[in-house]
Amino acid sequence: MQLTRFHHTRYLILGMLFLATTLNQADRATLAIVGTPLEKSLGLSTVGLGYVFSAHAWAYVLGQIPGGRLLDRFGASRVYLWSIALWSLFTLAQAGIGWVGASWATVTLFAMRFLMGLAESPAFPANGRLTTAWFPTAERGFASAAFTSGDYLASGLFAPLMGWLTHVYSWHMVFIVMGVLGILLAVLWKFTVHAPDNHPWVSAREVEYITAHGALPAMDREKQSVQDDVPLWRRLRQLLSQRMLVGVYLGQFGITTLTYFFLTWFPVYLVQARHMSILKAGFMTALPALCGLAGGLLGGSFSDWLIRRGHSLTFSRKLPIVTGMLLSTVMLACNYVDNQTLIIACMGIAFFGKGLGALGWAVVADTSPGEITGLCGGLFNTIGNIAGITTPIIIGYILQATGSFNGALVFVCASAALTVFCYLFVVGPIKRLTLADLH
Repeated sequence: MQLTRFHHTRYLILGMLFLATTLNQADRATLAIVGTPLEKSLGLSTVGLGYVFSAHAWAYVLGQIPGGRLLDRFGASRVYLWSIALWSLFTLAQAGIGWVGASWATVTLFAMRFLMGLAESPAFPANGRLTTAWFPTAERGFASAAFTSGDYLASGLFAPLMGWLTHVYSWHMVFIVMGVLGILLAVLWKFTVHAPDNHPWVSAREVEYITAHGALPAMDREKQSVQDDVPLWRRLRQLLSQRMLVGVYLGQFGITTLTYFFLTWFPVYLVQARHMSILKAGFMTALPALCGLAGGLLGGSFSDWLIRRGHSLTFSRKLPIVTGMLLSTVMLACNYVDNQTLIIACMGIAFFGKGLGALGWAVVADTSPGEITGLCGGLFNTIGNIAGITTPIIIGYILQATGSFNGALVFVCASAALTVFCYLFVVGPIKRLTLADLH
């Protein structure tokens, strides 16, 4: 069955997922951009800044499994709407941190970042759930890579903007602008994103097409008719007994370590280790990020192309992931060069590789039982985003102990190697599980 250009409502949904992910990642990166002036303003130590960087991730990890259960119960469209609205309000509230007094500022900032992380926790599992509902198997790699590429646009577009706002106005303005943009996105989301079998603009022909080619359009009804009655603890134990899923989860931990290095310490690295101004660091952060965007779109498209050419799902997903993670280790060369242009080039290659290999969400969409995709995505993101806690703190201690970022880059590259190991030797064949497989 061929569809005309009037039968592609799913790409409107993908556009909204891309916008939401971009703003989500940009809000997380606000602290990285304003980190240096904020550190001076609040009197934070290097380790203290590392802990504040990690505040978001503590809550984000804690909220994943409850958030996944909410998605399975109420549907992704509704839960995501509240998620966007709440994280935007907490972003906006951070503009007032400087007014609470220096003695309470650090605690208050940690609390605001914690609440923001809790509000954001359903976002990526919801992306995965909506992708499974709307996209056929042979389009899912591109769809997952496309919304994941919002990570890179966040740095490529918003890092220069936030650097400019900090330079011209103050760090307060960054939180104000980003919070307001999020509230506007929530309003737009309300009128454009619904489940496939509940969307006013989708055609019956498109629903028939995506269903015939591997999408699960009925899974994300806003009012679920089927509930998973297995206790949460038992379901989690069943998922963690699957070798394939454990390999995917650990692989995501390695990928997310790279993500959080770029979201937290990378701009600080450019300012403190490579002696760039905050304004220049904001623009220089954008260049590798754009390479990551290109890598992400290429990785997803290449993976789907391999499927259409008749290659197995296992080969089609693993080849870009392994290749991309190997490319990302090029950042280690930055320990041996001083030229700023070469450093940005190496980081660009590393970011391109990270984008190429960032297909974990496509693998989750390919493998999760349809009835519990929210829970599966939540568990996947829980384990992956433990790296959001460990990465900024470990790097903070490495810097305190050595006074250099060299060890930090070794640590990040070792995490990429972990992902390669998992997909080559742990994951095995990639296939969709059913609830019966978990017993």
